[in-house]
Amino acid sequence: MKIVEMVMPPMGESIMECTVLNLLKKTGETVSADDSVLEVATDKVDTEVPCPFNGKLTEWLVKENDVVAIGSVVAHFEVEDDVPASDKQPAAPETQEEIPDAETMAAMLENDFLKAVDKTPEPVSDHVKNDLQGNIFYSPLVLSIAREENISASELAGIPGTGAENRVTKNDIFAFISNRKSTPVKPAPSAAVSLNGSNEIIEMDRMRKMISQRMVESKRISAHVTSFIETDMTPIVNWREQVKTEFRKQTGDSITFTPILIEAVAKAIRDFPMINISVDGEKIIRKNDINIGMAVALPDGNLIVPVIHHADQYDLPGLARKVNELARRARENKLKADDLAGGTYSVSNIGAFSNLMGTPVIVQPQVAIMAFGAIKKKPAVLETPQGDLIGIRSMMFISHSYDHRVVDGSLGGMFLKRVNDYLENFDIHRSLI
Repeated sequence: MKIVEMVMPPMGESIMECTVLNLLKKTGETVSADDSVLEVATDKVDTEVPCPFNGKLTEWLVKENDVVAIGSVVAHFEVEDDVPASDKQPAAPETQEEIPDAETMAAMLENDFLKAVDKTPEPVSDHVKNDLQGNIFYSPLVLSIAREENISASELAGIPGTGAENRVTKNDIFAFISNRKSTPVKPAPSAAVSLNGSNEIIEMDRMRKMISQRMVESKRISAHVTSFIETDMTPIVNWREQVKTEFRKQTGDSITFTPILIEAVAKAIRDFPMINISVDGEKIIRKNDINIGMAVALPDGNLIVPVIHHADQYDLPGLARKVNELARRARENKLKADDLAGGTYSVSNIGAFSNLMGTPVIVQPQVAIMAFGAIKKKPAVLETPQGDLIGIRSMMFISHSYDHRVVDGSLGGMFLKRVNDYLENFDIHRSLI
């Protein structure tokens, strides 16, 4: 038998640390590969971390409420001598960001906190300064919640922490928010209050506040331009009608239009790689991976964008399974941090709500997004060797919003046309099974 180390795996792009919420296994327990062993939180998502190998848990090196750096050792396991550490164990990154010293980190946190949390900046109390410069540390999740709930620096400093070294935990800040909402707040004398009962005030939840902030931020950052094209989807509609029953019989799942649309987008990105970029100051970063985010409407009315990584490497049946899986997990609140990270281009199927067209907002730091409208039967002109005819066709509008800082009208228009061409020239003889 030998002892191996388990390290905290990557949690998604730009995530450098996470907060331990729960230890799901006890010392001495036997654990199988892929069993969840702890639950963690980042500023984006709560998720469970699986064990990368089979063995017996001999020691936890972390405890609940600890803030743990990505790549650090969290536990020791006893495994068979001939069982190497799993390939799933994350490798150390080739290059890492330089980690500032304690004094610099304290200043950075204080500045970020003032910018992000207080709409009307107030002097940071000595308590907060001591926390930032001493042993108490506000995790990214706590700071994110404070920002979304408009908790001021003084309010945060006054929240009693139940975590290690009196650290404020997620549960602490949620308890503060709950108590604050249950305490009636008297309006200022000058504030107008409706007494006729004709209006209802609804508090935004955390996700809605986050969506609001990111949409406004995207419109501020990117110079949005939107182009449109009308696509004849008749061949695809007829083909799907022929294969959908057999596909469900073979796989137990449905074949929607979404994977077909994503396939066309992935092919077009290969043809026009300069649409698959992001902007960093005055630099353009071209992404080699084609990772397509797809907007999913949640049961509560909010929106989330899980990502299909390496979308160009799937065949159509694989894309269909991946789309269904991500949509299902999104609606069941079972997405992991990696499912939301690394997107390079996004799509939105607004046709699911019978919308004909729209002007989607770019998901930062991407530079373009495509929206597919409802497929409607309508009369259309058909060009034939015998002359033009009027026929009934299944037509769909496609909207393409792009960042005019780096994507000119020619590139944005040609990319949109290429997606249209891939859809209109869809191979109706292909097999889906």
